[in-house]
Amino acid sequence: MNWVFLVLAGACEMFGVAMINKLHKDRSWYSFALLILGFGASFLFLAVAMKTLPMGTAYAIWTGIGASGGALLGMMFYSEPKNMQRILFILLVLGAAVGLKLVS
Repeated sequence: MNWVFLVLAGACEMFGVAMINKLHKDRSWYSFALLILGFGASFLFLAVAMKTLPMGTAYAIWTGIGASGGALLGMMFYSEPKNMQRILFILLVLGAAVGLKLVS
């Protein structure tokens, strides 16, 4: 169950990163509240997951989901470049996260 919480933490991290972009475009309290909500939920789910998962593994997977997910969101919704090198390195980050899960 803690792996589910860790994936939820990563998804909330992705949401928080997207809200940073929204806040830059739309300086409103609503955008700021969504940013705080996204990162707050992310830290909460990460803390729950770390009750049984090793800190290093949980943190590495959380940041991997957030970083690769943020890059994918940028490519899908914010017209960021979609070249093979970027996709390859995103896959490497995700592969490393899966590898950490397999050895944990």
